[in-house]
Amino acid sequence: VHLGLIRAGKKAGLFISPFVTTSIEKIKVGEKYISPDEFAEIVEELKPIIDKAFREGPDGGPSYFEIFTAIAFLYFKKTKCEWAVLEVGMGGRYDSTNVVQKTLITAITNINYDHTHILGKTLSRIARDKAGIIKRGSQFFTTEERPALLDIFREECQKTGAKFNLVPAVAKDYLLTNAALVRTILGAVGIEKKHIETGIKESRLPCRFEIVQKKPLVVLDGAHNESKMESTTENLEKLEYRKLFLVIGVAENKDIDSILKVIVPKTDYALATRFEIKERKCRNPFALAEQIKKYKKIPVKVYLDPWQALDKASKLARTDDLILATGSFFLTGELRQKWYPEERVLEERKSF
Repeated sequence: VHLGLIRAGKKAGLFISPFVTTSIEKIKVGEKYISPDEFAEIVEELKPIIDKAFREGPDGGPSYFEIFTAIAFLYFKKTKCEWAVLEVGMGGRYDSTNVVQKTLITAITNINYDHTHILGKTLSRIARDKAGIIKRGSQFFTTEERPALLDIFREECQKTGAKFNLVPAVAKDYLLTNAALVRTILGAVGIEKKHIETGIKESRLPCRFEIVQKKPLVVLDGAHNESKMESTTENLEKLEYRKLFLVIGVAENKDIDSILKVIVPKTDYALATRFEIKERKCRNPFALAEQIKKYKKIPVKVYLDPWQALDKASKLARTDDLILATGSFFLTGELRQKWYPEERVLEERKSF
């Protein structure tokens, strides 16, 4: 959506999560991320307010994500954005991005078991939380297909007076489905078709089934739930390769078995590893290896260092094989630095 607005000549800001390699990737105006200097300046502006909130706020100080949301909003204001495209961090109803009182468009792709420890353990509870982004007078779009969940969205639209719009999904391929959603949303706000198609064609996101190398093929994909991994396997079928070497690390709070049952049957050799991010606990790779063995009798090796896992896969793979690193953006974002170092992203303010 963001790039379609840019191609139509609009000044548009983008706030997404999570970042892949470096934190400035969360905030963009036009085609460049916020500069490290501008980021630091806004943080300095916010420090007294953050300190005051911790001292006097009835609910304590703001969270990491809430601070990031404030940085994005201030940057959009400073750069005089006409449009802002915001991705919810978690859920919807109580997410910090939902402080925006008037939105033109709200959208939900589909519902899956994510952040169940906070949002709830059923799809209906998760859907009700996400439906909280639907605002009075807005147009709402979704690619969800299950009738019970669509009923929840329709009910929220009726409460708020929002217009309900259903965009049919395209098989299990989330890239094609998301493209259909983008076309519908941008068409609804009056963007010309040529700009929409250019935006879709040129749109690239790091670690979303990103091919970073050939001979052997290396694919980085941050799939971290069942539906995303199903889409990953759909995309694998479009590629030609001999054997699949799987480098995988998964957060402890994910439904790991639902992920493994999709990808392990396609795998010839697995390398279980971990990421080290203090905000998110990773599944112990030795335990992960045992879970992998339940789904297929293949060689499984364990590496505490993800770089060693990638290096081993690179040594084992022939030029006609494929190495897939997946299971978490935290893992793939770290490994992506082999091809796109953090220093380069910070300097050029682009991921590619």
